[in-house]
Amino acid sequence: MDTRSNFHQSLEGLQADLLNMGKKVEGLIHDAVQSLVNMDKQLAEEIVASDDLVDDMLLSIEESCLRLIALQQPMATDLRIISTALKISTDLERIADHAVDIAKVTIRLSGQELIKPLVDIPLMAEKAREMLVQSIAAYTERDVDLAASLAQKDDEVDHLYGKIFQEVRGMMGTDIEDNRQLIHLLLVAQYLERVADHTTNIGESVIYMVVGKRKDLNV
Repeated sequence: MDTRSNFHQSLEGLQADLLNMGKKVEGLIHDAVQSLVNMDKQLAEEIVASDDLVDDMLLSIEESCLRLIALQQPMATDLRIISTALKISTDLERIADHAVDIAKVTIRLSGQELIKPLVDIPLMAEKAREMLVQSIAAYTERDVDLAASLAQKDDEVDHLYGKIFQEVRGMMGTDIEDNRQLIHLLLVAQYLERVADHTTNIGESVIYMVVGKRKDLNV
């Protein structure tokens, strides 16, 4: 096999690893919010324990990227593909960190009854998860329009966060334990808002990879 064929095979392997990481992180976001909705402490603890696996995935992708750069000395488009994979994997790892943060809230609230059924937080999580799926599809398909459309969905997540913030503020009272739970739920909403931001970062990376110009989607 010639050097160029080897290089493209390595790029395909890198993309496959990135897709696997994306699927893993998507599942973590879903499970983290479900652990909170159902007050499932065991599931939350499993999510916290999975953090090392995601870190290992990031490390493996970083090593693959650096190896390709060092051994193949790629130019122009190929270099953008590699650097984009490196950037996306970092955003995915940070999204996974937020899944762990949400799971830790479940553990802290374990044994408590939720003040009210959660409605907007699961909706916010579903929108953020859909954004993540879309961003990975945009990367796979090299679809600039799909990547750019993440901005509108990010606005929807921001709107839900604002709604949750106002609701929590209106429910704050004199009960210390209730207030503490409300603050934790607001933190969960903040984590999900950041998940959406990292997802738009992935969209920006895809646009840069395809056209060689940066576009800010977090505006």
